Amino acid sequence: MALSAFSFPSSAAAAAASDPLRLTPLSSHLFSGADLLCQSLHKINQAQVRKSSNGIRASLSEQGEYQSQRPPTPLLDTINYPIHMKNLSIKELKQLAEELRSDVIFNVSKTGGHLGSSLGVVELTVALHYVFNAPQDKILWDVGHQSYPHKILTGRRDKMHTIRQTNGLSGFTKRSESEFDCFGTGHSSTSISAGLGMAVGRDLKGRKNHVVAVIGDGAMTAGQAYEAMNNAGYLDSDMIVILNDNKQVSLPTATLDGPIPPVGALSSALSRLQSNRPLRELREVAKGVTKQIGGPMHELAAKVDEYARGMISGSGSTLFEELGLYYIGPVEGHNIDDLIAILKEVKSTKTTGPVLIHVVTEKGRGYPYAERAADKYHGVSKFDPATGKQFKASATTQSYTTYFAEALTAEAEADKDIVAIHAAMGGGTGLNLFLRRFPTRCFDVGIAEQHAVTFAAGLACEGLKPFCAIYSSFMQRAYDQVVHDVDLQKLPVRFAMDRAGLVGADGPTHCGSFDVTFMACLPNMVVMAPSDEAELFHMVATAAAINDRPSCFRYPRGNGIGVQLPPGNKGIPLEIGKGRVLIEGERVALLGYGTAVQSCLAAASLVESSGLRLTVADARFCKPLDQGLIRKLAKSHEVLITVEEGSIGGFGSHVAQFLALHGLLDGTLKWRPIILPDQYIDHGSPAEQLVQAGLTPSHIAATVFNILGQKRDALEIMSLRS
Repeated sequence: MALSAFSFPSSAAAAAASDPLRLTPLSSHLFSGADLLCQSLHKINQAQVRKSSNGIRASLSEQGEYQSQRPPTPLLDTINYPIHMKNLSIKELKQLAEELRSDVIFNVSKTGGHLGSSLGVVELTVALHYVFNAPQDKILWDVGHQSYPHKILTGRRDKMHTIRQTNGLSGFTKRSESEFDCFGTGHSSTSISAGLGMAVGRDLKGRKNHVVAVIGDGAMTAGQAYEAMNNAGYLDSDMIVILNDNKQVSLPTATLDGPIPPVGALSSALSRLQSNRPLRELREVAKGVTKQIGGPMHELAAKVDEYARGMISGSGSTLFEELGLYYIGPVEGHNIDDLIAILKEVKSTKTTGPVLIHVVTEKGRGYPYAERAADKYHGVSKFDPATGKQFKASATTQSYTTYFAEALTAEAEADKDIVAIHAAMGGGTGLNLFLRRFPTRCFDVGIAEQHAVTFAAGLACEGLKPFCAIYSSFMQRAYDQVVHDVDLQKLPVRFAMDRAGLVGADGPTHCGSFDVTFMACLPNMVVMAPSDEAELFHMVATAAAINDRPSCFRYPRGNGIGVQLPPGNKGIPLEIGKGRVLIEGERVALLGYGTAVQSCLAAASLVESSGLRLTVADARFCKPLDQGLIRKLAKSHEVLITVEEGSIGGFGSHVAQFLALHGLLDGTLKWRPIILPDQYIDHGSPAEQLVQAGLTPSHIAATVFNILGQKRDALEIMSLRS
């Protein structure tokens, strides 16, 4: 693919201008047109003047402070949609980027959300919307958490104060929210696949629009990205992939001692690509000269071009090109001049095929606190812009995530075979705590859940005891590996599924609705869920003790309820498939699974004033079920209600299957399931989501009254809820 040359400024090129001999031995052949060479180098020097001494424009972090008041944004105030940017000068676009950056900072300071990723792509966002014509041209944002500047420029600035709140903007791109969001995201590494589908669809429809997929912030570590690039190279459809390289291969991966280096060979390859600036610029200068000279110089330049690509990195640019993508870069991602020049050139090129532009950015760019601690400012709560201090609600208990990490650490102290695996979520899963204590027994595999599961299976084959900690919604990405590589072979891998149930502001993309359903249908899997933090400690111990089959346990986002923890954080293994009765009552039994048990206890308290004393039981296990407990509850009560924070097909379905097969529904027993509704619940506060789902204690109490025919009491209990 033939693209005309771009001149990338660098100190190396400036040095070459002052001492041409430094370009030997190639200089005597390449630069016989001395005047043209000087012109090219002069352009580089002019570009150099526009930059600070280190090649990157000085940021506010060098001043050591940030504004306490929202600055005026006169230019941004005139931009409602990308079309309003088209007549701006480069100087004005730079001003727009500065105003856009401050707007992101002050908006997120009021709402919380993903900060660092959005700040890193401000200039790239401005350049993309200036050069391309969205929504006709398709711009896809992988994961979508870096899309805040995109949202502001595409007609949603006046709604940014509602982001991640009930009935407000999504924290990710969402097709139903705007025609500028051409593909919905939330999970990683889907953009190239979707973009390729759009490009092929465009070709089949005979359209002429452009497709741009922006991927980075660790998303390039997932296998799907490479599957898509491989197919893109084969199909050879026109599309642009922008690799947003901010040196982060794992999402918030801070240890207690600060951020850790990115994992994976890809990170090293990209670093080598970034470091070979002199050779890259020599190549670009040569191409600039030969473009004007023509003739035999083209052939020589082609050889230099090939040589430069091979020398830059054996596994970098050549990797992408072997997959069939024309590689351009690395490009300084905060230089609007360069970004616009390159994007325009690629857009106007008439040859066909996919192009990858390697853009180097800085996460948290322009906000001093985020630049210094990209891990802590990846996702933030509300904060003070001037000081960077986040306003986190104080709590008397710790998060379930932390309790899991403490429980696993205690088990690992007693058993050297216990190891932990996570997929680029050391902070999110709590395993950064485990890593500090056992640095050689904790494995961050990057955003690669499929690999994480099969890697854990391999560890189990060698007699180790792997705990694979993955969010419930992210476990969906590795389901075939769970089935084929673990359950079918009956390998004792332990799955710790965080963020089970409703998750609040992150919305349906991160809601852990389906894990009970897809795990409990597997023949060999032990499936359990704790009703409180003490039970979580016991279930970690239980999983550690299970050595003949796989097991899993789910736990929610949020904090514990304050129950007493086991001594030394060391849980006691539970009897497999045995639940417990918490309250002995009559007529109606509530059989809860997981933290829904707490709502059952609260519902029992609500109905006491009406003269009802409910039985409340904690199932503990979905598979194997406690058949003796369920049989007893069914035979000694008029009504059995199962309660869970999961989808249809989960715990309640397994109970119903047991009841039906054993004839326990053939008599007078009334069984009712309370589950998540068969729909996706949008982002909002956890409390509001529970109301929408019908899973509050009031809803459970109203269900009890309704099934007993006490309609007035049901209405009254629901009216008291408000």
